[in-house]
Amino acid sequence: MEKRQLGRSGLRISRMALGTMTWGGDTDPDEAASQLVAFVDAGGTLVDTADLYAGGEAERMLGELLSDLVPREDIVLATKTVARRGDGPFGGGASRGALLSALEGSLRRLRTDHIDLWQLHAWDSCVPIEETLSALDYAVTSGKVRYVGVSNYAGWQLATAASLATVPLVSGQFEYSLLERGIEREVVPAAAHHGIGVLPWAPLGRGVLTGKYRTGTPADSRGASSEYAGYVEHHRTERAARIVQAVVTAAEGLGTSPLAVALAWVRDRPGVAAPVVGARDTGQLTGSLAAEDLTLPPAIRSALDDVSGVGFGYPERGTR
Repeated sequence: MEKRQLGRSGLRISRMALGTMTWGGDTDPDEAASQLVAFVDAGGTLVDTADLYAGGEAERMLGELLSDLVPREDIVLATKTVARRGDGPFGGGASRGALLSALEGSLRRLRTDHIDLWQLHAWDSCVPIEETLSALDYAVTSGKVRYVGVSNYAGWQLATAASLATVPLVSGQFEYSLLERGIEREVVPAAAHHGIGVLPWAPLGRGVLTGKYRTGTPADSRGASSEYAGYVEHHRTERAARIVQAVVTAAEGLGTSPLAVALAWVRDRPGVAAPVVGARDTGQLTGSLAAEDLTLPPAIRSALDDVSGVGFGYPERGTR
């Protein structure tokens, strides 16, 4: 798997990341182990989790696997925090106390003395950004964290945080796919200006871009589960159906899968460092890993750009 610099930092990562949102829930320990081995064997290095996932169970599972199965030094370990974890005064949010408490919990569950990439999962409007950033500064200077980033920030929030941070923000995680291109208006330009690498989550449009929902809802899919049905339904629209059909047509012409086409498109967008790909099982992950060999021809990329394009107006295009 090819490697890329993460933003303007010196950190090199695989151009695909393994997501663990389902670990501890739909994905059991044996399946998680199989996924991690397949990912590392394919040359993957960036593994992303969060203290929110399965109430911390995803971090615990990953920590066990890094102790017993895959060498810690072979992995760029990323996790996220800010989400509410408990009712106490330090049980969530982006205050200095809550963040540093969360960091200790993540280190403990992950069985490591440092996190390679520590990310703020969301903006906290109740806490001054200067206080939040002071916790990131301490985390890095203490050696417990090597690099820091954010997730789900609006363009102005990203620019504000990057401008005030005393340690550089190197990454930003945002939903980004052929079905969700809203970050191209302001977030992507802000990230480029501040040297921040984009890590797209849901690069397959929450599974819709694979084409499996075109004729219904498979019984074994996320769309059929009570937990994730609404998550998938968000992208089951008439506009999405037109985009999915274009992806399917492109895949047929290239002799590959719709999944590979959708993943290759977002992977090679300007500013993108690595899409974060989750999978229910190793078979699904293998399909994503196969996209490593695909580069979309310019004509197909242009056609997909056109069918999925987002509107730009004032002020993004200026006053003309």
